[in-house]
Amino acid sequence: MLFLVSPKGLDELLWLGHTVPKLMNISYDIEQFTLTLRREMSHYGAELGNEVQQKLRNYYALLSQWNTRLHLVAPCSGEEFARRHTLESLLMVSRLPDKARIADVGSGGGLPIIPCLLTRSDLAATLIESSQKKAVFLQEAVNRLEIGDRATIIARRFEDTPPPEVHFISSRALEHFTRELGSLIDWSPKGSTLLLYGGNALRDRLEKLGAQFTEDLIPQSEKRFLFVVTRP
Repeated sequence: MLFLVSPKGLDELLWLGHTVPKLMNISYDIEQFTLTLRREMSHYGAELGNEVQQKLRNYYALLSQWNTRLHLVAPCSGEEFARRHTLESLLMVSRLPDKARIADVGSGGGLPIIPCLLTRSDLAATLIESSQKKAVFLQEAVNRLEIGDRATIIARRFEDTPPPEVHFISSRALEHFTRELGSLIDWSPKGSTLLLYGGNALRDRLEKLGAQFTEDLIPQSEKRFLFVVTRP
């Protein structure tokens, strides 16, 4: 059961195996997702053309289908997913130079890295996810979204994986984030930059570790930040 939004509009939403009321709910959520992207992308420093918006809609539809079984993200409206998950993920794009290579740790449902790969065709990433079930979703997603040639999925804990040859590490939903933070920094290649999403607890942990970092307050938030950490 894959939901893909036709470029011609939500009336041509492709569906299989769902009742009409369920289809209508998904159609509404996708419409709200799209409207929110268009209305609020400038607040997050993003300019998304129609083609990119289409790709992001397809990603949201696919994740919504799998989310009922795997709990990839907390249940939320299309509007909240656009703002809280998609646009917040894209905040790190401006930090990535041309042809950047990224290791995304604790990828889960593909956040923050899949929206970035859909937005920037020059980026390539290694997605590291310890949950075998979530790794299956990630492989399905990158194949369906036609970014499999730029995305490698590793279904292991990052501690059990040799660090890939990258200059950037991203993480948004690593399990036991504050506890694992020191290990993540030590694991990262020397001289790399870590792009980490979190709140005050993450900042406190960075300070206790003596990490070198800056922080950007996430738009429309009072306590969520994008932390940019320099690995010595």
